[in-house]
Amino acid sequence: MSQTITERRAVSVEELKRAWAAVRSGQFRPHPVPAPAAAEPATTDPASSVGWGGVEPVLPVLGCGGSTGATTVAVALATAIGAPARVVECASRTATGLAAASTAELGVSGRWVRGTRDQVVLERVGEVLTTLGQVPEPLPADDGATATVLDVAWELGQVLATRGWMATVVRAGNPVVLTATATIPGLARLEVALDLLGEVPVVAAVRGPVRRRWPKAVPHSAGPLTRDLERQERLVCIPLDSRLGAQGLTGDPLPRPLLDAAAQLLRLVPGITTKGAR
Repeated sequence: MSQTITERRAVSVEELKRAWAAVRSGQFRPHPVPAPAAAEPATTDPASSVGWGGVEPVLPVLGCGGSTGATTVAVALATAIGAPARVVECASRTATGLAAASTAELGVSGRWVRGTRDQVVLERVGEVLTTLGQVPEPLPADDGATATVLDVAWELGQVLATRGWMATVVRAGNPVVLTATATIPGLARLEVALDLLGEVPVVAAVRGPVRRRWPKAVPHSAGPLTRDLERQERLVCIPLDSRLGAQGLTGDPLPRPLLDAAAQLLRLVPGITTKGAR
C-alpha cells in the first residue's frame, strides 16, 4: 500500500500573531470572550507592591514553549543573587519541576509546599490546577528575602488574557525574563512573546550552544524584535547540561556555567542587588 505524504509549510511569525489575535478576540470559541483588560499604568520600580503584600523585587520568568528550562533558569537566578531569595513556581502539582530540587523540606503552608536549598526558598503549589485562575497568591516572603523569582509556568497568552495577580505582575512594567530555545521554532515563539509584551522590558535566556555555534538558519530566522534584543545585548545563551537534561533539578549544586549565565542575566535587570553566588 502506498501512503500519501502531505508536506506542511512553515508557519510565519505574522500568521502566529494573527492567530493569537483571533483567539484573544474569541473567534475560535463558541461564545466570544472579552478581550483582556487594559494594562495598568507601568512602573519601573521592581520593588513596588506586587499585589499580594510583597515589597521585595519580583522577577517573572516565562517560558516561550515547552522544554525551555524556565524553572531551571528561575532557580539559577535566585541562586546567583548570592543572598536570601526565593523561587515561587506557579505550575500545577502534576507539572512541577521543583519536586526534587530542595535539600530540606519546610512542610506545607496554606496551599504551598515549601523547601530550601542553601539561601534559596522554593515554593510550589501542592494541588492539581486545571486553570490559571486557580493559582493561589504567593505567601509573603520571609524576612530578609532580597527578591522573589516568579516561575510563571503558564503560556504567556493565557496569562495576559486572564484577569488576576499574575497578569498584574507581568504587565507591571518591571523586567521579565523570557526563556526560549536556540531553534527556528524557539526564536519564532520568542518573537511573538516580545510582540505581546510590548513595552515591558525583557531579557531573553536562550537555551542552547553559544551564539557563534548556532546553525546559520537559526539566527537568520530571528524576527526584528529578537534582533533588536540581541543588538541591545539583552539575549543571553544558557548552556546545555547533560545531567540536568537527564535528571532535572535535584538538590545537587547547579553547574557553574549555568550560574555564570544567570549572573549575566541579573546584571541586565535593574533593582536586584547581587552578592555573588557561592
